[in-house]
Amino acid sequence: MAMSGGSDDGAPMMDMNMTPLIDVLLVLLIMFIITIPVATHAVNIDLPQPNPNDPQQDIDPVKNKIVLTQNGEILWNGEAINQGQLVRNLQLTRDIEPEPELQFEPEPLASYDLSAKTLNIIKASGVTKFGFVGNEQYRTFGK
Repeated sequence: MAMSGGSDDGAPMMDMNMTPLIDVLLVLLIMFIITIPVATHAVNIDLPQPNPNDPQQDIDPVKNKIVLTQNGEILWNGEAINQGQLVRNLQLTRDIEPEPELQFEPEPLASYDLSAKTLNIIKASGVTKFGFVGNEQYRTFGK
């Protein structure tokens, strides 16, 4: 952009003032951007519906035990559950007042990956009364 300082000869300035024109163009640009509809990309997914006949897991109000088997199963108080049911059970235990104790005991040959995933689920649930049990069986390493 060029700018002339002008001369003091008293002649009128013949250059067009561009500032109002640029202001109007910016306002029009903003109005066009606002009026453009938002592009939505929807993907329809058929989610499974909950089964009303699904047996409810027993949640003990005093203590609950999670056991990881060497077959890759998660046992909640002796009953096999999946990770979704584990999340639901942990949520229900948090709502009980006072919160029941949660005991975690992986079997000796349980998958480390499953143990890490289960511990992450427990940590994310916000359970506060949590403990490891059965560690005495690992006290002597290599036997």
